[in-house]
Amino acid sequence: MTFDLLIRNARLAAGPDLLDIAVAEGRIAALAAGLRCEAVEEVDARGALAFPGFTDAHVHLDKACILDRCRICEGTLAEAVRETAKAKAGFTEDDVYRRAARVVEKAIAHGTTAMRSFVEIDPRAGFRSFAALTRIRTDFAFAVDIQLCAFAQEGLTQEPETLAMLDRALADGADLVGGCPYTDPDPAEHIRLIFDLAEKHDVDVDFHLDFDLNPERTNLPAVIAETARRGWGGRVTIGHVTNLAAMLPERVEAIGRALAEAGIALVALPATDLFLNGREMPVLTPRGVAPLHRLAGEGVVTAVATNNVLNPFTPYGDGSLIRMANLQANVAQVSRGEDLALAFDMVTSLPGRIINRSRRLEAGGEATIVLVDAADPGSAVREVARVIGGWKSGRKSFWNGWPALFYPSARDV
Repeated sequence: MTFDLLIRNARLAAGPDLLDIAVAEGRIAALAAGLRCEAVEEVDARGALAFPGFTDAHVHLDKACILDRCRICEGTLAEAVRETAKAKAGFTEDDVYRRAARVVEKAIAHGTTAMRSFVEIDPRAGFRSFAALTRIRTDFAFAVDIQLCAFAQEGLTQEPETLAMLDRALADGADLVGGCPYTDPDPAEHIRLIFDLAEKHDVDVDFHLDFDLNPERTNLPAVIAETARRGWGGRVTIGHVTNLAAMLPERVEAIGRALAEAGIALVALPATDLFLNGREMPVLTPRGVAPLHRLAGEGVVTAVATNNVLNPFTPYGDGSLIRMANLQANVAQVSRGEDLALAFDMVTSLPGRIINRSRRLEAGGEATIVLVDAADPGSAVREVARVIGGWKSGRKSFWNGWPALFYPSARDV
């Protein structure tokens, strides 16, 4: 039999042995050592790690790459929200599309095969960003699966028009709904309204939550209570929750148990959380990043994600999730192989569970495969491993290739 694709000498996370991966009609037909077969395309993985690609569970494609139209003077969350609100009033559909495409293209080349993007929908943004990202979702489906979260960044109770706009977006194809209680004068009502929309449209919920370093001010109990009341366990995600970084370990562990019992996942955004938090403390500045490894130890589904790229929330970024996993590992001060492997899971399988895009490399499974130049997941994080190339459903979607060094000959030395 002739297969469509044959990847030879690849490693899987499960073990050190080199395997061949045969692909036919977009699915993995065989996975074993030394396959004797032919293929239309044959690639030697040279011992690289093969996995189903990175998953970005929290990114804002609509407001990426706007540093040229915003000021950063204070470097605070309030300033970032304010500056972005002013800028997005001038967004056009084509403008959002171009900027989002720039980030998506980089993310694909860095091995991302699935992502959840928030899209702000309110009287300032209108539906322009939503229209642009709906096009992005379609145009880049050859390489990446994109979920769109209809998102209320600037509150609901003081601006009821936004609620009706979110409702319309969900009817028009948004995949889930998200809220930001800390920007609303009535956070508890904001949370309740977002859950109302989720119930109406039978979609998941994703909140930006507790984005400060005050351990006593929290909207988490309201989210936990509504999740239980609505029976929405396993369908709720919270992002940031940076005040967990200001709590003693035993309190974090208790919160972790409560989140695990409620079925609420948590995503940390280290690039943004480090940039915006702790500026009021000029010495011994706190990290301000949720302690994901400790929470994972209590059974919480945890992930690391990009959040923003080149805007007032995060004035840098390139869409690389392996770099973000390495940053999280540095912040968490972990070094053991199993902890670094968990950091790899936080940008692959765990966010895959959050956005309902779980994939495994197995016979009969979808042939979405990415190669990274590493012997195992922990090494990939430790070394910020180079991404070599990838396939989506058996079709090559990007190729970075192998590095080449050109040594001088003895005659040239």
